[in-house]
Amino acid sequence: MFRKLRIAILLFILATVAVGSWKSSARSSAWDSTLHVTVYPIAADPSDTSRRIVADLKPEDFTVIGDWLEDELQRHGHSLLRPLAINLAPPLNSQPPPFPAGGNALAMMGWSLQLRFWAWRHDAAPGPRPDVRLFLLYHDPALTPSLDHSVGLEKGKLGVVKVFASRSERQRNAVVIAHELLHTLGATDKYDLHSLAPRFPDGYAEPQRQPLYPQPAAEIMAGRIPLADDKTRIPDKLAQTLIGPLTASEIGLPEAHQPH
Repeated sequence: MFRKLRIAILLFILATVAVGSWKSSARSSAWDSTLHVTVYPIAADPSDTSRRIVADLKPEDFTVIGDWLEDELQRHGHSLLRPLAINLAPPLNSQPPPFPAGGNALAMMGWSLQLRFWAWRHDAAPGPRPDVRLFLLYHDPALTPSLDHSVGLEKGKLGVVKVFASRSERQRNAVVIAHELLHTLGATDKYDLHSLAPRFPDGYAEPQRQPLYPQPAAEIMAGRIPLADDKTRIPDKLAQTLIGPLTASEIGLPEAHQPH
């Protein structure tokens, strides 16, 4: 009897989580109301620089992401005012479970469950219940001059985003944060996993452009501006990126107007 009761309770919890996840997914892709995102800053190393940057963060540091998304929605035919509201949580002292680099599908599944459980345990930020949670890991560039892969998960609507603890990198950090945010909304990568070069045509901002190169901007999910067949450049700021037609479709936006 007790075993049946435990199973019934577990099934009820799983059903509740599934329904909540479905509602969150539907709400985040409808684009008829503000998407609430909470960012949780974490000093990823013991550096004083990382801890100072995390402690000094302000909500205005993320305004550029909301402004960029509003402009992109308008370009895709949506006139939603303030599509994104970012809430800044107090700094966390805990680290998320490490990503299983090179792991198989089973390892990835286990890591995803661990991450969702860890996120649930550390989700105590004030403000409205977020649609998306982004855990920002700040690294001192003097200790970590290059960052490995960030992760954005559509299931669970959460991301682990690795950024630099440097004011001079704030604009580039915003590009990485926006990229992972769109992953949580269903967008897929549009670059070659080996060369990291944007895939043609979906990874190009203007694939119909003549001449094709140089491209004027980066497709946000490709992450680089194609300058020639064998040359690309990382955008310095979000203003040098846009949401392409396929990404727009993946996150529930109508097809973009083709550039003239």
